[in-house]
Amino acid sequence: MSNFLDVPENVDRASLYSVASVKPSPDTLTKLVKRLRALTLALLPVEVDPAAINESTGRVITPGVISAYQTAAGDFVEALPYCLLRARAEFMWDANHNPADYGENVGRAIACEVLARRIVHLSPPDRLRSIMSSRYQHRQLGGGESDMTSALEVAIDSHCTIFLSSNEAQEVVAALWKGDLIQHNIANNQIDCKFFPFQICIPLLILLKDVPYADTREHSFWGHFNASRLNVPRYQNIFRIIIWLFFLFAYSQAVREPLERLGESHGMFDEWEIVLYIMALAFTMEGIALSFWNVIAFITDSLFVAAFTLRVIGLSSTGETSSDARLKSFQVLSFAAPFIWMKLVTVFDGYKYIGTMQICVARMLKESGIFFALLSVLAIGFSQGLFALDAADGSTEGPSVVVNILVQSLLSSPDYGKFASSPPGLILYYLWNTVTAIILLNVLISLFSSAYSDVIEDAEAQYLAFFAAKTVGMIRAPDSFVYPAPFNLIETFFVVPFEMIPGFKLSRKSYETFNRYVMGVLFFIPLTVIAFYEAVYEQQEHSWLKNWLLGADEGAADYAESRDPEVDDANGMKICRVPFEELVKMFPNTQKSSEAVIISEINELKAQLARVLEKLEA
Repeated sequence: MSNFLDVPENVDRASLYSVASVKPSPDTLTKLVKRLRALTLALLPVEVDPAAINESTGRVITPGVISAYQTAAGDFVEALPYCLLRARAEFMWDANHNPADYGENVGRAIACEVLARRIVHLSPPDRLRSIMSSRYQHRQLGGGESDMTSALEVAIDSHCTIFLSSNEAQEVVAALWKGDLIQHNIANNQIDCKFFPFQICIPLLILLKDVPYADTREHSFWGHFNASRLNVPRYQNIFRIIIWLFFLFAYSQAVREPLERLGESHGMFDEWEIVLYIMALAFTMEGIALSFWNVIAFITDSLFVAAFTLRVIGLSSTGETSSDARLKSFQVLSFAAPFIWMKLVTVFDGYKYIGTMQICVARMLKESGIFFALLSVLAIGFSQGLFALDAADGSTEGPSVVVNILVQSLLSSPDYGKFASSPPGLILYYLWNTVTAIILLNVLISLFSSAYSDVIEDAEAQYLAFFAAKTVGMIRAPDSFVYPAPFNLIETFFVVPFEMIPGFKLSRKSYETFNRYVMGVLFFIPLTVIAFYEAVYEQQEHSWLKNWLLGADEGAADYAESRDPEVDDANGMKICRVPFEELVKMFPNTQKSSEAVIISEINELKAQLARVLEKLEA
């Protein structure tokens, strides 16, 4: 178990397996980005169809163009994908702030992204992780240096679906998701891809370091029993699912029987209410990354706070006040049920179907902004008009009545009898129903349909980009040690004081050791399961069983013996009566577009014609 607590004396020492990376300065990268922008402007001086730019055999991004960009980077080819993605972000900014040249700049942005993807594809396999994860800085417009980011992070922040859906990007993302590649800080903002010969939990504050994990481990139970394995996104996701299912069970127990909850025997908090409110507090402190789900989380947290406050008021009072407060507390707690179950989407979004559904919902809600903006303006106008007509006779029923009527009409339940005695009011009410039911709702349906079609047409790339953002987001947080909810409360109140409060503050090494002891005790069962899984199930001696159950992926294999196989047939029959090279000559050149093939053939004919003319002149 020594591996669990041992900390190396020199964390930042280079490994013998280290592959050094060139680290250009921010000014150097800024100049390279500007040069790439100038190249792209020369490549696409006019608007080009984005679909033509992304074609694998298109006439825009040709092997010659890729070679030109690689040459343009000089000695900083490894930083070229990062710089191209930075140029892509700048072109998108230009497109959004210059509507007259929107099409041209979008095409240039897509060209930069496609170039970044193909350059990464052509890079040596042993440099892939360094190219994708090395973090750089550039000079901002104000003169300051930007935050440290990698090509993978820039692609995620810019939602580069073309780049993130590539095999190379997903290979790195999959390694991060499964914990085969571990990210760590190292000193002086340096990053290096090297094997991981030690076990330590280092803060993820400034820089991430990619470290292959499994191949250099002692393949034993204690070799894998390490608190830092809770940082792995795959295990975080599983742990979060289990905790959320338990939270739903606790919530269901807390609200299962209204009459029993309001009985005299339940005057105090019962065990399920205590568990529920503690876990709700933990999830409130944990937070959610997506903006739409922030709204859902805020509503849910507000309902829990209101329910808890009413419950405390009921406990601290007597008589009818106590009963009313307890009843209202239960009602508010019950009202939170739809929002709690709605948040399950964020828990299971690691699965492709649910993740794609979440992307569709988020896109449709984003597109619906136009509808709600128009609806708000019209609702204010009609509310004011109907309220004024209602007040014309000297008596009013209050603005809430008018608002309620308009909402009911919007939900296909109009009350025309309300304005039967007022012809102008009835006409205005007819007009409201016409505008909302015939115009606005059809606009909303069209927006939803368009957003859904856009996502579904590119569902695979959209989900891969979403999954990459989810994976990197789990290890991009500034927490040094991962305490999933509800254990983050223990970290906040019993662990963090030893890092921040004077008099209790421990040294960095002591604080890390203290955290590892605490995590080893709290998460002993999950760490045991993880260690057993990695030490037993994922061992090489069981690979034959996995291959037998799952099958081997040989679709991409291209071996020499597979091209011209020899068979031992008693009748002398053969497969390879025609050599493989001769068969390939019959194929069309799929690496070039039809236009490029035609131009190449024309150039060959011109060369032959030139030789014939030379002979005739001689």
